[in-house]
Amino acid sequence: MQYPSRLIEKAVEEFSRLPGIGSKTALRLVLHLLKKDKSQSQALSESIQELRENIRYCEKCCNISDKNICEICANPGRDTEILCVVQDVRDVMAIENTGQYRGLYHVLGGIISPIEGISPNDLNIDSLLNRVKDDAIKEIIFALSSTMEADTTAFYISKKLKDNDIKMSSIARGIPIGGELEYADEITLARSISQRMTYRTN
Repeated sequence: MQYPSRLIEKAVEEFSRLPGIGSKTALRLVLHLLKKDKSQSQALSESIQELRENIRYCEKCCNISDKNICEICANPGRDTEILCVVQDVRDVMAIENTGQYRGLYHVLGGIISPIEGISPNDLNIDSLLNRVKDDAIKEIIFALSSTMEADTTAFYISKKLKDNDIKMSSIARGIPIGGELEYADEITLARSISQRMTYRTN
């Protein structure tokens, strides 16, 4: 595609690096910003810069946070004996939107995938094991996607926790096989949480 300006071309290239943004959509975004007041572009730039400089990860659950301890972990109204293990931050937001879960979370930051070179050491598994020991956790809910890699991850963690007196359950399979939690509707996801099943290692 031919661009009338090298600056436009460069901006389009950068927007195109974002997931789900093709060159045509990127061009529309760039031209939209050019039509608007400079203050809108400046506000966008400042918000991204502030995001990159100030965002933190909760020291307890590894969720994205503005502080060292996220609002969920700091909330005295949450059930501290139940821990919902999820793959990433988007899953926390999806479950929170159901309004059906009042326990705490632990964000693994991914799932075990030998093909992609992701091992247990690359995930927040050790901190999860420490939380179970230190925080008197009575139940772990595996709220992972219905994939082979996710099942492998849950199986690995359950083996690590087999000597602990702790209940392990997984969300009901209202989530389709191969489906991602972030795309599940809130009713299905809420039902999966409330109708969770005891996790079995065999």
